[in-house]
Amino acid sequence: MLLVNFDLSSNNLTGQIPEEISLLIGLTNLNLSSNQLTGKIPNQIGDLKELESLDLSYNELFGEIPSGLSALTSLSHLNLSGAIPFGQQLQVLDNLNYTYIGNPGLCGYPLSKNCSASTTDADDHEDADHISYLYLGMGIGFVVGLWVVFCTMLLRRTWAIAYFQVIDKLYDEVYVRLAITWARLMKKTQDAQRENPA
Repeated sequence: MLLVNFDLSSNNLTGQIPEEISLLIGLTNLNLSSNQLTGKIPNQIGDLKELESLDLSYNELFGEIPSGLSALTSLSHLNLSGAIPFGQQLQVLDNLNYTYIGNPGLCGYPLSKNCSASTTDADDHEDADHISYLYLGMGIGFVVGLWVVFCTMLLRRTWAIAYFQVIDKLYDEVYVRLAITWARLMKKTQDAQRENPA
């Protein structure tokens, strides 16, 4: 049995894409998007002759798109950023101006956007920063909220007494309900055992 779909997207994977991935010869869909993969895209991905969909977006990959991808004649979905390679697959497309519309991360010939070795995708990092700020804000809000409640109880003794009376009453109510439910369950179990002695 051959692996056909391989989706490891959004798993916080790190490191480089292993060259051994080319050993999955029956693979038609490969999705490694939204991780923290680094390094260059291995040229061996071009050995996956059955590949129809390849998504490596939202990673920290750098370098040129390997020319080995031009050997993927079945490829119909490609989501990448980086330099556009020369090769038979991507250079035979008509209307190149329309082919690359909606791919702002692509650069190099035949586009007018030049590639530089130090180019990073700022949008990817910006999204990660927004998520970090969200978690930081939530954490600070939680701590401040706890301190406000704690300080209020320290300064307002009557509020603290009222709060603990409510908690004590709630505890008693829950305890009594659990005890009654447990007693009913035990009675039903004993009645069932008397009716059906096994």
